[in-house]
Amino acid sequence: MTRAGASVFAMRRASAADAPGEGVENDVTESEQLLFGGRLRLDLAWLRHEDAFLDLNLRSMVVRLPHLLALTARLARQANARALRQVVGAEVGRGAVQAASMIAINHVLGALLADGSTTQRLSAALPALVAVAVCSVIGAGLRAVSTAGTGRLEPAVERVATEIYLTAAAKVEMAAFEDPDYHRRAESARFGASSARRMIQYSTSVINALMTLLASIGVLTVLHPALLPMIVMMTLPSAWATLVTARRRYLSFKVWTQHARAGRLISELLTSTHAAAEIRLHGIAAFLLHHFRSMSETAEEEQARLARLAARTGILASVLTGVAYAATFSMLGLLLWTGAMPLAVGGTAIIAIRTATSSLTSLVRQINYLNEESLFVGDLEHIQNEADRRAIPTTGRTVPEHVDGVRFEKVSFTYPGKDNRPALDGIDLHIPAGATVALVGENGSGKTTAAKLLAGLYVPDEGQVLVGGVSTSEIDRHAWFSRIANVSQDFYHWPLTARMNVAIGRTDADPTEERLTAGVRHADAEDLIEDLPRGWDTLLARGYQDGHSLSGGQWQKLGIARAHFRAGQILVVDEPTAALDAKAEQQAFTRIRALAAGGQTVVLITHRLHSVRSADLIYLLEDGRVAETGTFTELMDPATAPDGRFRAMYEIQRAQFASDDERTVPLQKGPTVT
Repeated sequence: MTRAGASVFAMRRASAADAPGEGVENDVTESEQLLFGGRLRLDLAWLRHEDAFLDLNLRSMVVRLPHLLALTARLARQANARALRQVVGAEVGRGAVQAASMIAINHVLGALLADGSTTQRLSAALPALVAVAVCSVIGAGLRAVSTAGTGRLEPAVERVATEIYLTAAAKVEMAAFEDPDYHRRAESARFGASSARRMIQYSTSVINALMTLLASIGVLTVLHPALLPMIVMMTLPSAWATLVTARRRYLSFKVWTQHARAGRLISELLTSTHAAAEIRLHGIAAFLLHHFRSMSETAEEEQARLARLAARTGILASVLTGVAYAATFSMLGLLLWTGAMPLAVGGTAIIAIRTATSSLTSLVRQINYLNEESLFVGDLEHIQNEADRRAIPTTGRTVPEHVDGVRFEKVSFTYPGKDNRPALDGIDLHIPAGATVALVGENGSGKTTAAKLLAGLYVPDEGQVLVGGVSTSEIDRHAWFSRIANVSQDFYHWPLTARMNVAIGRTDADPTEERLTAGVRHADAEDLIEDLPRGWDTLLARGYQDGHSLSGGQWQKLGIARAHFRAGQILVVDEPTAALDAKAEQQAFTRIRALAAGGQTVVLITHRLHSVRSADLIYLLEDGRVAETGTFTELMDPATAPDGRFRAMYEIQRAQFASDDERTVPLQKGPTVT
C-alpha cells in the first residue's frame, strides 16, 4: 500500500468515524489483507470482554452501581470484614464531615457579611472557623483511616479471589478443561483476582465521590432546592464528553493496537535468526519494510484523527458546560438580586456547586472503571459456580482393598467441543490384576482416553468402567487416584527441586532418603542425582538463579523414579519413549520393566508394537473401537487373527526398525514394587 493509499484510507475512515463505534472496525488495510488475511487479532480469553465497554452509558452505569458495590463488598467481607467496616465507616464519615464543613463555611460567610464592626464580625465568625478547622482535621484523619483500611483490604481481596480461582481449577472434572467455553471463561477469570483488587480502589473512590455529592446536595437542599437541577446541567456535558472520548479512543485502540501488533510482527520477522537466510536469498526485506511503513503511517493517521475528534468534542463539551455555568450563576444572581437568598448563602452555594460537579464527574469516571473490572470478576464468579457444579465428587463408594481387575463394558466417551466425534465408541476391555495389558494403535485411536477413563479422570458418557465390580462413577475417585501411577511422554517437569520432582509422586508420603534412593535406584538415576550441582536440592528450572536443566532422557529417569515412589497398584505407561532415540528407548523400557513387577498391573500404551511382545493381553484400537484382541502370538497367527491388522502393522514397523526390534528385551515379571 502506498503512502497516498494510506492517507486515503485514513481520510475515508476519519470521515466515517465521527460517531463512536463507526468507521474504524470495518476497514482493513491492503497490507493487513495481503499479509494476514484481515485484522491481526490475538486469540486471548480476556478479549471476549473488549466490546462490553462500548455498551456502557450513563443510565446503564447508574443502574449497575448497586450490584457492583454489592459484589465488591461480598469479596471484601470474605477477605477482611473488619477492614471493610473501617473503609466504609471512614468514607461515610468523610461525607458527613464535608457537609458539616460546608454548613460551617456558610456560618462563617454569614458572620463576615453581617452588620457590625470588623472585630464583632470576626468574633461572630470564630466559632464557625474553628468548626471548619476541626472538620478539616477530622477529614484528614478519616482519609488516613480509609487509606490504611484499603491497604489491608486490597491484598486480602486479591488473595481470596486468587484462592477462589485456584480452588475451582483444582477440583473441577478433567472434562471441563476439554470444554472450549469453560476453558476460555477460566482463562478470562484469571484476571479476576487483580480486577477484584482494583475494584476495592474504585469502589472506595465511588463511595467517596458519592458521599461528597450527597453532602453537597444536602447542603444545597437546605440552602435553596432550585439550585439542584443546575448541578446536573453543569455536569452532564463533561460526563458526556468523557464517555464519548473514552469510547472513541477505546474503539480506535482496538484497531490501532492491531496495526502496532502487525508492525511488531514484521519487525520480528526482519530481525529473526530463523528467517534471516530466506529474507536475504529471496529479497524479502524491501517487501516487508514497505508494508511496515504503510501500516505505521496508517497508525499515525489514526492518532491524528483521534486528536482532532478529541479537540472537537472537548470544545463542544466546554461550550455546553459554559452555558450550564452561565445559567446556574444567572439563577444564583437572580436569587441574590431579588433577596430570595442571602449573600452568605450564595457564597456557600457556589462552593457546594463546585464540589458537587467535581464529585459527579469523578463518580462517572470511577463507575466506568468499576464496570470494566467487574466483567472479569463476573467470570471469576461464573467459574466458581461452574466448578461447584462440575467438581469431582469428594465422596463415593469405598474402593475395595484388593481389586481383581478393571473392566470396560460398552464404554463410549466424547470430548466436549469435538464435533460429537466419540474418542471411544462402545468398547469392551478387561485388565486383570497383576497382568501386563497393552493398548496399541495409531495416534487418535483412543488409547490415552481409555487410560484416563481407567484412572477415573473421566467418567464414561455411556457404559461403565468397573473397578472390583464397582463403577468409577460411583466410587470414591480420589481414593482410586491414589492406586494409580503413571509414566508418560509428557509427564510434568515440575519447576521444583530434584527431591520434590520424585517425592511429588505421593505428597502424603514421607520423602525419606531411603524411599527416594530406592526410587532413583530403580530408575538408574543415582549418578544423575550425584552429578547435579546441589544434589537433591538442585532446582530443576532453567531461568532461575541456581536453576538447572535436564535432557529428555534424564527427565524420563526422574519420571520413572516418581512412579516408583508413588507405588501405585496400577502402572499406566503411556508412550514413554515416543521422543527418544532407539538406544534411549531401550534403556527406558528396561527401567520400566523394573517397575512392571509381579503382582502389579501394568497398562502399556504405545504405537510401537515391538515393545508389547511379552504382554499378557493386547488390544488394538482403531477409531475408538477394539479392532483385535489377544496375545502377541495369537495376533501374529493368521489362524487366530484372520484380519491380520496387528500383524500388518507390526511387519511394517519391524521392517522400519529391524535393528531396534532385534535388541528388544521381552517384558519380565519380578517382585512387587512397593
